[in-house]
Amino acid sequence: MGPTRAQFVQYAPAALAVGALTAGPWSALAAAAAGVGAWAIDASAPALRSLIACGITATGCGIAAHQVLASGMDPLFALGLAVPAGAAILAHHRNTGGGLSALPAANTAAAGQSSQAQLITAWWTEFISGPTQTEGRKLIQPGARLAHLAIEAGDDALSFTGIITLPQGQQVRVKGADIASVYQIPVSQVEMGDPKHYAPNALPVTVHLKKAAQQPQIVAIGVSTTPEQLWAAHVAVPEGAMPGTTLALTRYDGPLDWEGIATRDRKAIGTVNLQDLAGNLDLETIQIALAPADKPSQMGVRVMKEHALMHGTMLSDVVDELAMDSRGYIRLGTYIDARPALVPLAQPGSGARHLYLVGGSRSGKSGCLEQVLLSAHRSGIAVILASPQAGTIAGAGLAAYCGDGLDEAMGALRLAYALMLDREARYRSPAFPFTDPLILVVIDEAHMLLSVSSPYHAEAKAIVEQLTRRSLKRGIGVVLATQTPLAEDLGNSTVIRSQLLIGGGAVFLRCARGQGSLVGANAVEGAEGIDLSMIPSSWPGQYAKVADRNMSSGLDTAAAAGPEDGTFGLGYLLTPGSQAVQFRSLHLDVPPASLAGSHPPVTVEDCQAWQHREAITQAPVVDQRGKNLVGSLADLLTKAEQGPAVPQQRDQTDPAGPAAAPDGQELIKPRILELLRQESIPMTAETIARKLGTSAKNIKPRLSELKKRDEITNEHGLWRAA
Repeated sequence: MGPTRAQFVQYAPAALAVGALTAGPWSALAAAAAGVGAWAIDASAPALRSLIACGITATGCGIAAHQVLASGMDPLFALGLAVPAGAAILAHHRNTGGGLSALPAANTAAAGQSSQAQLITAWWTEFISGPTQTEGRKLIQPGARLAHLAIEAGDDALSFTGIITLPQGQQVRVKGADIASVYQIPVSQVEMGDPKHYAPNALPVTVHLKKAAQQPQIVAIGVSTTPEQLWAAHVAVPEGAMPGTTLALTRYDGPLDWEGIATRDRKAIGTVNLQDLAGNLDLETIQIALAPADKPSQMGVRVMKEHALMHGTMLSDVVDELAMDSRGYIRLGTYIDARPALVPLAQPGSGARHLYLVGGSRSGKSGCLEQVLLSAHRSGIAVILASPQAGTIAGAGLAAYCGDGLDEAMGALRLAYALMLDREARYRSPAFPFTDPLILVVIDEAHMLLSVSSPYHAEAKAIVEQLTRRSLKRGIGVVLATQTPLAEDLGNSTVIRSQLLIGGGAVFLRCARGQGSLVGANAVEGAEGIDLSMIPSSWPGQYAKVADRNMSSGLDTAAAAGPEDGTFGLGYLLTPGSQAVQFRSLHLDVPPASLAGSHPPVTVEDCQAWQHREAITQAPVVDQRGKNLVGSLADLLTKAEQGPAVPQQRDQTDPAGPAAAPDGQELIKPRILELLRQESIPMTAETIARKLGTSAKNIKPRLSELKKRDEITNEHGLWRAA
């Protein structure tokens, strides 16, 4: 077996020196031949320069020593010339032997495996973990050593596996692109484990230094194989989802895992039907994510084999990010590119911010509201909660005032309006931050108050319109949640939605089919063309998982739903001045209220509106026609002191008789008390009405009056005797 390429380059000067000593000037031809040979075997530039310099020195010394011996001079002179020749040879050996040479061939013998491991480790320590032998070199992540190294070598393939390891408490930041640049291979030949499934300080990696050549496949003429070809053949055609566009890949890790930029030449792409695009690419809708770019002629496209947000982000893992930061943002979830999804609740130097939340049943809307309540609590923000559907918000205990139930929720809106009037009276010249706390008015299931069918439609619509218009500079923000983006859910008010979107962010979750289209009259700037009903309720393969039944026992009452069990919380987040981006809210692996600690709810400042809150919540703030809203705090307090308006009595000639209340209302309150005391169990207003043979509309005002007299109590919509 002859010398290797590295051995030839290293020991050539020594051979030239010996040859020159014996052959004299004729050795110059041998030196030239050695230089040509080194160039022919494709030696590196530093090695070639070192060979030329040291070869000239060694050859010159050898020729001079030959002449000294030939002339009969003292042999000691010739021996002295061996010193510079030897120094040149040693310098060349150090130059070529101390550096990082090319990788050995893949088919080296078993004895060569050890040298391969040493070489791989040397590159890793030199460029990634350290200690480096090059002064001033910037390491990728100092201390990220490669442990448990294993090499797999074949006839035409070479790869190694290992675990990137760091001390406890540190997180691996080495990327696939970093490793690819060190070993000078494509990024696609580096496979890293998913950080979600491993410890932060230990991440497995597989690097294919040399891949076996793929056998050429016979493809029928005209059949598209690459994403660019599929795009041109099915998406960019006139009948495709994005006609006239071209696709440029920015990342490719397989036919079902790639990213790219779609561009239309000097024309806006416009709205994109995600369902049509999925059909063009023969994929499921949930496998595709679009990200509008800065230019209207471009659109980011991502295709996923497994959705990036399927495993979710646990609430307990990001507790420290829930409180409001210096810019007024809180964390609500995670974007599809793994960045934290933030929404503003305040703006420094300006005031509070609104939040518009849309989501149907089982979409994760209530979970988002519970996160907002927890973030407000941890940020020192007081909350006025209006929840028409009693008992649906688990974190209601974090609110300074909770209107739980339809009538109580209307009372909470009246209180929020009174607090705004109170602050307007006290803060003639708004200056933020106030000494008073920020207030968040959270309205869940707002359609139950605002829709035309609601008994409080006119009053609720008037109050919410004024709050969304005037409250921000007074430090009062509105968080409004409803089930659809349709105008009917907002009482057909264009003012409410426009003010919510202008004054803050928006969260769009899954809606019922036919009710989630953000086009036409429901279009939202920055979220054009999105159809929320197209967000699937389950991940791909979920049906097969459900079919795999366990019949060994009954219902597992201790089990909790995991993020992989449904797409709840998956939707789009729209923040001021940006495009809607796909995100997923935090997964509530622990109840949000449990993270609030033992601290009591943040309270509202001691002002006139707060002092008279019980009376204010019972007094309507509009006239009977619902058009004239009370405009000052003094008028509102006067109206509250007068109490609710008493309905006019009927004329004595009325065949229905004198002003006797229908259904025996004068006797309802004693009957309510008697029922609650006899049953000794809490009941809803509807249950009480059914047992007493009347309607809930007649029962609820009497319940509120009895509660004011402390004769009964209400907890999450359930009434019981005091």
